[in-house]
Amino acid sequence: MEIFSLTLTQMLMIFSLIITGFLLRKTNIVGEEAVKVLSRVETYALVPALTFNNFMGKCTVENFTRYYSLMFYGLGVITVSVILAYLISGFFVKYDGINPELKYKRNIYKYSLTFGNFGFMGNFIILGIWGDMEFFKYSMFTFFINMTCNIWGLLVLIPDGEEKPSIKATVAKAITAPPVLAVLFGILAGLFNLSYYLPDFIKSALSGAGGCMCPIAMLLAGIVIGGYRIKDILKEKKVYILSLLRLIVLPGVFITLLTLLKAPSDVLIFTLVAFATPLGLNTIIYPATYGGETKTGAAMNMISNTFSVITIPLIYYFFIELLPKII
Repeated sequence: MEIFSLTLTQMLMIFSLIITGFLLRKTNIVGEEAVKVLSRVETYALVPALTFNNFMGKCTVENFTRYYSLMFYGLGVITVSVILAYLISGFFVKYDGINPELKYKRNIYKYSLTFGNFGFMGNFIILGIWGDMEFFKYSMFTFFINMTCNIWGLLVLIPDGEEKPSIKATVAKAITAPPVLAVLFGILAGLFNLSYYLPDFIKSALSGAGGCMCPIAMLLAGIVIGGYRIKDILKEKKVYILSLLRLIVLPGVFITLLTLLKAPSDVLIFTLVAFATPLGLNTIIYPATYGGETKTGAAMNMISNTFSVITIPLIYYFFIELLPKII
């Protein structure tokens, strides 16, 4: 039961931070402006600092040669996830080929069926339970998941009627996104042992900034949810089904297939962390940025985050501890 206990403790910690952020918003201690500010701080400073610092320390030639295959496992899983999302999303929203609002709402479901909160919450879980070395390997696994999220995910979440960037511009933007650049430069810094040449105060600054990433991300989730009326959010009945798929069914399918294919245990763990996590904030932030409907995304975020406190420990225990023994 150790895996259950560890993940439950981590999820309770995460949930307490989300509740704190929620109360800060509901009591008007922080307002709408905090969402934009904290999102940018996370994206442009804290996540890159955490990732770069970890890769700089862990991405030796030996480690990179040993673990680069994790990137292609991640690519395979996210490819299957996108295909399933296209197939399943039509059951949630019937698009008549005319109404742009229906098309956009279907896209929100499509995105939500594809991605869990593999970044902010996934990083929190990995670091809290398995530590720095596993975080390096997890970042390798999620490299192409991150790219898919920043390219295909962005295009899906921009409403029709808004000027969408070209594929070329979107790819360029994804490659130059701070979290992706942090991985690329972190790999180079690790391979060339840049850490040896950096002064201690810079390494301390990177470590301190990285340590702030996870708690602030969870506070941000609570602040975003706190901007909506709970009663309205809970009326979104289809979101309960989606949360079941997101948290249990889809990751269960992936893990069962990977177990049958004799995938390494690390891949099983990383797949669960990336795909059994609840919805992230993109289904709220992108629609808000481009004038799309945000209530559906907020409902997905709140309901899936609430359920995940118990589903994540249970699913980790079942698929990591029990399933390999059964199969």
